[in-house]
Amino acid sequence: MSDILIRKTGRAGRITLNRPDALNALTYKMCLAIEAAIDDWAVDEGVDLVVIDAAGEKAFCAGGDITQMYNTATKGDFDYGRRFWADEYRLNSKIAHYPKPYVAFMQGFTMGGGVGVSAHGSHRIVGATSRIAMPECGIGLVPDVGGSVLLACAPGRLGEYLGTTGARMGPGCAIYAGFADTFVPEERWPDVIAAVETTGDVSAIASAAQDAPASPLAAQQPEIDAHFAGETLRDIAITLRGSDSAFAAEARAKLERHAPLSLACAVEIIHRARSLKSLNACLALEYRFTYRSASDGDFIEGIRAQVIDKDRNPQWQHKTLEDVNAMDVAKMLLPLGAAELRI
Repeated sequence: MSDILIRKTGRAGRITLNRPDALNALTYKMCLAIEAAIDDWAVDEGVDLVVIDAAGEKAFCAGGDITQMYNTATKGDFDYGRRFWADEYRLNSKIAHYPKPYVAFMQGFTMGGGVGVSAHGSHRIVGATSRIAMPECGIGLVPDVGGSVLLACAPGRLGEYLGTTGARMGPGCAIYAGFADTFVPEERWPDVIAAVETTGDVSAIASAAQDAPASPLAAQQPEIDAHFAGETLRDIAITLRGSDSAFAAEARAKLERHAPLSLACAVEIIHRARSLKSLNACLALEYRFTYRSASDGDFIEGIRAQVIDKDRNPQWQHKTLEDVNAMDVAKMLLPLGAAELRI
C-alpha cells in the first residue's frame, strides 16, 4: 500500500496521506512526492486547485517520521536529517506561496510536519476532532516547518505559550490562533471535497461552514499575555513560578517536561519572527536550529526518551528552565555560512 495517494480528480489535484496506522506521519519520500505533484499542478491548466486530506479518523498528520533521523544521527550521520529538513522547508514555502487554492482538511491530530503541509495553505478546514499543536520542544527541537510565523502572528503572547508548552488546540482555538480558517462538520467533508473536485471552485467550503466551537484560549488570553511576555525563557519561568494560579502551575509543569535549550530558542525564534520580513527568512532561522539539533542540541536524547525507549525520562543537557543563558541560544541560531538554507 502506498504511503501517499496522488492523483487528479475532476478539476482538483488530490493528495491523500495514507499511513493511518502511523498517524500519517510524514516521511521524506512523502515530502518529495507532494512537492513534485504541486510543482506539476501549478502549471497544469486542467488543475484549478489542490486538495490534501488523510486516511483514517485519528490524524491528518501527527508529525514527521523521525525514526530514520534518529537512526542516522546516532551513527554520527547528521546529513540525512539536515537534507530532510531543508527539503521539507522548501515544500512548506511552496505551499504558502502556491499560485492556486490549496485546501487542507485537518482531522484529528495535526502536529509538527502535519502543520507544515496544511496550515500554510489558502483554505484550512477543521472539524470537531481536530487537535492541532506544535510539540517539538518535547523532543529537543523547536516549532519549525514555518510554525514560527504562525506562532508569531497569533494574538498577544499566545505564540510563546503554544510553542513552548505544546498545548493542543481544538477547532475553535486553532481558528482563533490563526492555524485554521473554517469549521466544517466532518460528516460534510466528503460532499465538500466532491464539490470542489467537480467545479474547481472553493465556494462550497464557505457554503458548508458553521460557527466554530468557542475557544478556551481566548478566555485565557489575559493570563497567557501576563505570563509569557518575558524576553527570555528564564523570564517566563520566573513569572510562572511566582504565580499561585492553576494556569501558571500547569504551564510550568508542561515546560519542565521539555528540553530547556529548545524552549529558550523557541522563545527567541518567535520573537525574531515578528520582525522578519518573510516566511522564507523564518524557515532559514528555524533551520539554523534544526541543522544543529542532533550535533549540538537535545534531539537525539529527546527521540530516545519519547519514541525509542519510551521511558519519558530525557536527560537534557540543561537541567532546569533557568539554566539556559543567552550564549547557549546564540550558538544554536548563528548563521550557517555555506550551509544556510536558501529557498
